[in-house]
Amino acid sequence: MLGKIKEILENSILLELSSDFDNKSNIINKYVMIDDENHRIIGEIVNMKVNMVSINLLGEIVNQQFVFGLITKPSLAANVYLLTEEATSIIVGMQQESNNKELYIGTSPIYKNVKIGTNINNFFSNHFCILGSSGSGKSSGFARIIQNLFSIRNYVAYNANIFLFDAYGEYHNAFQSISTINPNISFKAYTTNLNQANSEIIRIPVWLLGVDELALLLGVEKHSQLPILEKAMKLVNVFARVEEEVIKHKNDIIARAILDILSSGRSSPQIRDQIISILSTYHTTQLNLETEIVQPGYTRTLKQCLMIDSTGKIREMEVIMNLIQTFLDDSLELSMPKGNFAYTLEDLEKALDFALISEGILKSDKIYDENNLLKVRLHTLIHSDNGEFFKYPNYVSKEEYIKRLLTTSSGRKAQIINFNINYVDDNFAKVITKIYSKLLFDYAKSLINRASISFHIILEEAHRYVQNDNDSYLLGYNIFERITKEGRKYGVLLGLISQRPNELSNTCLSQCSNFIIFKIIYPDDIEYIYKMIPNITHEIVNNFKILPPGHCIAFGTAFKMPIMIQLDMPNPAPNSNSCNISQAWFLEVKKEN
Repeated sequence: MLGKIKEILENSILLELSSDFDNKSNIINKYVMIDDENHRIIGEIVNMKVNMVSINLLGEIVNQQFVFGLITKPSLAANVYLLTEEATSIIVGMQQESNNKELYIGTSPIYKNVKIGTNINNFFSNHFCILGSSGSGKSSGFARIIQNLFSIRNYVAYNANIFLFDAYGEYHNAFQSISTINPNISFKAYTTNLNQANSEIIRIPVWLLGVDELALLLGVEKHSQLPILEKAMKLVNVFARVEEEVIKHKNDIIARAILDILSSGRSSPQIRDQIISILSTYHTTQLNLETEIVQPGYTRTLKQCLMIDSTGKIREMEVIMNLIQTFLDDSLELSMPKGNFAYTLEDLEKALDFALISEGILKSDKIYDENNLLKVRLHTLIHSDNGEFFKYPNYVSKEEYIKRLLTTSSGRKAQIINFNINYVDDNFAKVITKIYSKLLFDYAKSLINRASISFHIILEEAHRYVQNDNDSYLLGYNIFERITKEGRKYGVLLGLISQRPNELSNTCLSQCSNFIIFKIIYPDDIEYIYKMIPNITHEIVNNFKILPPGHCIAFGTAFKMPIMIQLDMPNPAPNSNSCNISQAWFLEVKKEN
């Protein structure tokens, strides 16, 4: 027996050590069994003084199984024993190995021979978060967990779909040879480096983007700008298609814009110039500057009828209006594209330009000031390196596009898809992660058999992307927050890896069910974790500060109790080592003879 209970507090007890206890033994963080007749409680030694120890009460044994948490406290007469390594293994160790239920994480730093794992379903069917300061072992820890997952021999996670957004391009080395661990598993890499030869460049079909994604891409800041984008998308549904399919619709759209200009009240030269400008860019085989207007005794083109007479007026204004009105068709309605034909950013630029015209940009300086910025940003995107990421070579449906993302060049199913977003700035990287996340979420929601396919979206340096930004105000939601609140039922799960938890979205962090936390020393981060994460104690938080590299504390629905784990080094490791200054700085000086 370890000693006698002297005091029972809310969630702990104070124990006086027995006289025969070896004071040289280090029992901090070891587990004890508190046997109170038929009531058996498990505790952890957290503090030690001369002849006295403090023990946190963790849970109890019910029907030969450990259950975290307890209601009934022990009595002062209860017997307290140190748990043996074998007993500890039953409580916190892996129950089975090499199956599709248990995943090996690492070993106990306290009980060296005890392997610690987690229930695969309890971990990967929930959102999870890996936190830790720079150099604490986050990247290596995550790499090792995924390597362990695909090392299971008796079962193969063939249908896994892990989309990893790699902020530094460091995971390529850890996963590119994953097939050597398991020949049934494949890795696929995408990059934002336009000059990299061994990886496929990220390319996103523009026609798979909706208004919300375009709003993010163009940095929309006001609600008043969203209708312009929606109008542009409806127009691209007409302007970017084969004219024979949509000529009536196209005629109607152009005609209404011209009638607005004719009735704008502006000067005749302005009206003439604006109509010529529109019809020089937007025209059909039936409605253009060379369209003939037949009058008794003569025939002239529309352009000729726009001529200004000696009084400064367009003499044939009524004739022009009569012609244009023949192209109106009130039975037609604009509709959003359904992703069933291909178009480009250039097509979208033309549609946006016309949307601005048709919405009165030429009549209102205020409308011009608010919306011209979208046109400038789209034009800049098209002519920048980032525009390359939206040049897709051929039409593809959303379903086929996702299938291609998951297929290697050799035609094999890929389980790990790595997006190296190291070569673009943080703002554009955030847009890419949001576009892909929404694409996967929308696809998962459309499946008839809900959650029949699972997608795991892993964000390295998640604090750069999963923030308390203004998406909720502008669009009514933030895609990452929506996924953390709704994604589980559709099989879309989020994994956050971050060194700055206090910069993460409050909603996303609070919706995570499992946490693996490495050393954290920044006080604001520690305080934030304590406030945001449920069921976390001061003792656990205090341990964050002193964890050695490669050691973590894991807790959540996938773990029986908060537990310290020492992870094995990944093999191969990610390229996440710090700069070797002594190697970078120094050269050997050779002595002269």
